[in-house]
Amino acid sequence: MKNLKALLFIALLATPFFSCNNTKQVTRVEEDAVIDLSGRWNDTDSRLVAEEMVSDMLMRPWLEEFEKGTGRRPVVIVGLVRNKSHEHIATDTYIKDIEKAILNSGKVRLVQAGDAREELRKERADQNEFASAATAAKWGKELGADFMLQGLVNSIVDSNSKQKVVYYQTDLELVNLETNEKVWIGDKKIKKVVE
Repeated sequence: MKNLKALLFIALLATPFFSCNNTKQVTRVEEDAVIDLSGRWNDTDSRLVAEEMVSDMLMRPWLEEFEKGTGRRPVVIVGLVRNKSHEHIATDTYIKDIEKAILNSGKVRLVQAGDAREELRKERADQNEFASAATAAKWGKELGADFMLQGLVNSIVDSNSKQKVVYYQTDLELVNLETNEKVWIGDKKIKKVVE
């Protein structure tokens, strides 16, 4: 009887492994291929919005005015981009897309922000305690940011029983850290019809 119960228990445990023969076909595509299955915010939206907004930001008068006044490229830090939309949006991925577009432009300098900056400072502290004086990263050498880029993502959904329209608006603002002056405001709108 005990053996029968043990065999039944093992059979019950093993059933999901043998009964689920749902193999799915996976096709690899180019990373920049546009695939929109659900109508929700996706990697293509993130990349294209970041590139377009950064391009617009870097064509505006603030950049030339700063360079003429200081004789150097400005230093930018990317702050928070808040998700105020109706769905989960990986804003960290969007922020990385923004940072990549800024850095790849070569027009401004970019410094680390947030938790990653704190990790760098912790490493610098460890080096100053454990590394040789000749190779330890020095304190007080960080680049101070001249401007901070911040923003948010909003959405509006309009639907009936068979169809919905999803509207996204991404707003970014570039602010002079010394004066709190907004030197650039940009937005990008996306509208998707989902049937």
